[in-house]
Amino acid sequence: MQVFTGVVALFFSPLHTAMKRQNQSSVVEFILLGFSDFPELQEEIFGVFLVIYLVTLMGNATIIGAILLEQTLHIPMYLFLQNLSVVEVSFSAAIMPEMLVVLSFERTTISFAGCFAQMYFILLFGGTECFLLGAMAYDRFAAICCPLTYPMIMNKRVFVKLVMFSWVSGIMVATLQTTWVFSFPFCGPNEINHLFCETPPVLELVCADTSLFEIYAFTGTILIILLPFLLILLSYVRILFAILKMPSTTGRQKAFSTCASHITSVTLLYGTASVTYLQPKSSYSPATKKLISLAYALLIPLLNPLIYSLRNHEMKRALVKLCQRVVVLHTVVLVQKLYDICSLLKRTTFEFCKC
Repeated sequence: MQVFTGVVALFFSPLHTAMKRQNQSSVVEFILLGFSDFPELQEEIFGVFLVIYLVTLMGNATIIGAILLEQTLHIPMYLFLQNLSVVEVSFSAAIMPEMLVVLSFERTTISFAGCFAQMYFILLFGGTECFLLGAMAYDRFAAICCPLTYPMIMNKRVFVKLVMFSWVSGIMVATLQTTWVFSFPFCGPNEINHLFCETPPVLELVCADTSLFEIYAFTGTILIILLPFLLILLSYVRILFAILKMPSTTGRQKAFSTCASHITSVTLLYGTASVTYLQPKSSYSPATKKLISLAYALLIPLLNPLIYSLRNHEMKRALVKLCQRVVVLHTVVLVQKLYDICSLLKRTTFEFCKC
């Protein structure tokens, strides 16, 4: 309860500060332009994005449920994956509903507070994912390079600390950056040439000197994105050498399969996020910025469940068990309904015959 209260306070305190600052700005709401340059394609894009969003929710929810119900998966590797799926669902929920609204109307407005909240949660879940992927790389490094001491290295206490560190770091990054962006004055125009409230397009509307913030953004991107990415690459170099020394071909294949999924996810996330946040006021065209943002807003939450489930035998077995449980549950419910219908028909027939 105290942790939840602290998180709420961390969110609403900067929001209150930003709202006070809003009184000094002439902008009270923003207009999200989306793909207004291509109005004839918006219906098709809406349909594609809606399908992607639903598949993302179902895929990640399935992973969360499978790990929750399968006791054999209650180990750090899969519990990290479960946390990652929670982050992906939350990240998609922070972006996709508003994006779908933008694609549904020619002119979509979002309030000052709404834009603040969306940017805050994008940074929170995005930052948390960066640190979680780093923790997952450390877990794989310990499991493959130090198999005998792995249970002591990655015990329950260490696992909880790494997960808590990832979430708290995400909250701190979101609080600092969002508060700083919305402390600037917005004098107009108020049109955000983007699909959602992300730092770079919002920063373009600021009518003040943002050079200090850009230095922070460059430094923060190196510390939060590039540095963990380099550490992950170094971990996997060590893992690669350890895998090549394995005498068993089956063991090498299993280790490669486990790590290949993680490397794919890491490359997608860190690559697109670096391009977006390393230079908030970059010279890329608005269309290019939208495509880069869509790469990590749409593709990564969609692909992670596929990457981790299709390349992992234990996850496949857990998903099959989950499907079997769902089928059995539906069968039991169906049989019960048929029994109730038969009982009702029997009573009705008996009463009719008495008459």
